[in-house]
Amino acid sequence: MEKPSVVHRQRLKRRAKRLTRRIMPFVAALFLATPVAAPVSKTLARARTHQTLPTAEQMQETFLNQRFDKLYQEMNLAEQGLQFDVFEKAMTGYLNLKEADKLGEKDRLTVIDFSLPSTEKRLWVLDLATKQVLFHTLVAHGHNSGENMATNFSNENESNMSSLGFYVTSSEYVGKHGRSLKLQGLDEGYNNNAMMRSVVMHGADYVSEDFIRQNGRLGRSLGCPALPMDQYAQIIDAVGGHTCLFLNGNDTSYSSSYLDQHVAAQALAAVTTNTGKLI
Repeated sequence: MEKPSVVHRQRLKRRAKRLTRRIMPFVAALFLATPVAAPVSKTLARARTHQTLPTAEQMQETFLNQRFDKLYQEMNLAEQGLQFDVFEKAMTGYLNLKEADKLGEKDRLTVIDFSLPSTEKRLWVLDLATKQVLFHTLVAHGHNSGENMATNFSNENESNMSSLGFYVTSSEYVGKHGRSLKLQGLDEGYNNNAMMRSVVMHGADYVSEDFIRQNGRLGRSLGCPALPMDQYAQIIDAVGGHTCLFLNGNDTSYSSSYLDQHVAAQALAAVTTNTGKLI
């Protein structure tokens, strides 16, 4: 019979062998991988050095889109039916006009989206300082722009059509529609004849839910963005004084020098740096 000490030593040896068999594959793999590690790191390093860095313009565009998206979310504009791409264009033009010193002291932006039917609320008055939607209401398009949908636009006198693009609100007057607000069109070839055509904001009794129920659409103007009678005076108060109006529509030929994102990004960066606010 073997002595206990000898048996104990043999058991320890067997355990050691089993443990060695289990560990060796991992040790071997680690050993084999070690010489390859350095070349792989160098390859990755070389790959990183050859990556193309974003240009200043791309970084500015990213910055602009992030800020627009943040403001869009904070103001809950999706819930109120304002499409982001329309908001983005309106904001870009607003910042371009601000940079060009064409706007007054009010941080107000009015957006009209004539890509929507007249039966929907398609006018928004935004207070960018307080990040509030002041008005979201109905608005009529020009008689010859279409029935329920505005599909045709013109800058020509007596066309009785709406005109797309960027405007700045001008002076008030009292005319056949009562209190009215003149609009200065800024996009050459698209709306720069607005003053000559007397395209203004005014109230109209054909802009109402009752009219929609009776006729299946709003009434139509001679080219003016006509407003509900119970809101037009308050809207004129809110947007008067050289504020920005953007009139959007389904016209792929429309273009504007005020949609320059580079200028908008510079203007936004300057405003953010000076005030610490988004706008």
